[in-house]
Amino acid sequence: MPGPDAFMQPFTTLAASGFNHYAVLGVLILMAVVFGVGNLVLSRLVGPRRDGDTKGLTYESGMNPIGDARRRFNVRFYVVAMTFLVFDVEIVFLYPWANVFGSLSHDSELPGLFLARMLFFVLTTVIAFAYAWRKGVFRYD
Repeated sequence: MPGPDAFMQPFTTLAASGFNHYAVLGVLILMAVVFGVGNLVLSRLVGPRRDGDTKGLTYESGMNPIGDARRRFNVRFYVVAMTFLVFDVEIVFLYPWANVFGSLSHDSELPGLFLARMLFFVLTTVIAFAYAWRKGVFRYD
């Protein structure tokens, strides 16, 4: 079974032969666009086409819609959504940090500094979450 180096060999050969590094990003974006457009086109061509009165009704979480769609929602729904986004963005920042952290030299001061900065970043988020929890922001009664 070939190892991971055998899989990356064509890509490293292209990069070594003067292939622009930004072209790889362009190929990735092109693949994403082709995948998205391809799915839309294939679902339109292959998917079922059933139209009707029931299919055209507004769908609201399995219930018949009642009242105006522009009614006020409790602010707690937005707080939970924002909390999710904060932790989601935090995870997005943790991936590149972990990649760089694993490649740092062990005999320098950088790993300790990198770890302290990320722990501070995570700790401030956890403290804010604990504060909101203590204040009762996440209670729905």
